[in-house]
Amino acid sequence: MRDVIRTNGLIIAADNSGSIGEKEQDAVQAPYEVVGYFSARVALMECIAAGGEPFAVVLQNFSGEAAWKSLYKGIQKAAAELGCELELTGSTESNFTMQQSASGVVVIGRHVRDTDRIEQGRAKFGIIGKPLVGSEVMAHPNDIAPLSVFRQIAHMNGVYAVLPVGSKGIAYELMQLTGRSGHCELDMTKSAGPSTCFIAAVNEEVYKQIEEVTDQLYWLKMHE
Repeated sequence: MRDVIRTNGLIIAADNSGSIGEKEQDAVQAPYEVVGYFSARVALMECIAAGGEPFAVVLQNFSGEAAWKSLYKGIQKAAAELGCELELTGSTESNFTMQQSASGVVVIGRHVRDTDRIEQGRAKFGIIGKPLVGSEVMAHPNDIAPLSVFRQIAHMNGVYAVLPVGSKGIAYELMQLTGRSGHCELDMTKSAGPSTCFIAAVNEEVYKQIEEVTDQLYWLKMHE
C-alpha cells in the first residue's frame, strides 16, 4: 500500500522521518534542512507520480522550535526543484522535548491527470538513480535521481508511469507496478531510503529520449 490516497479531486501523500537530524541520539546525523528536503522529496514525488499537482504541505515537527525554520527551508528547496509553489502550515511539539528527531510531511495536490495504462508488450522499464539509505544519502549525492529529471520524465509524452522506490526496494515496487519481476545491475531488494531512485515505464518510441535526459539510467530486463 502506497503512502498516497486519491479523494474528492485531490491527491494526498505523506512521509515520515525518525532518528535523523541534529540531536545527539539520532541514528543519522544530518542538518534539519536536509531532513526537510528529503521528507518533502518523497511526498512530492508520490503526489506527482499519482497524477497530482502539489499546492500545499503540512509539516509535523517533533524536533523542537529551533528546527522549524530549517525544515521549512528544505521543503521549499525540494518544491522549487520540482517547479511547485506550495502553501505551508503545520505544528511543532513544544510542550515536551524528545531525545531523537522526528517529523512528518503531508503533501496535498490537485488530481490533474490519470496515469496511462501500461502496454506490457511495448513498455520498457528503467531505474533512474541508485537505491541509497541512511548515511549513504549524504555520502553519494551524485547517485540520487534529481527532482528536476523526475518532473521532466513524469510529464513526457509516451511515459506510462513513474514510481518512486521506497524502503522495500526496486523489486517490490516493480511487482506493484507490473505484477512481474525483473533484474538489472542494481540491488533489487535494497531500500532506496528517501526515494533516491524511481522506476519509469515508457513506450518504445521515447526510450531514447529518456536516455538523453539522464546519465543515471539502468534498463530492467523483465521476467515473464
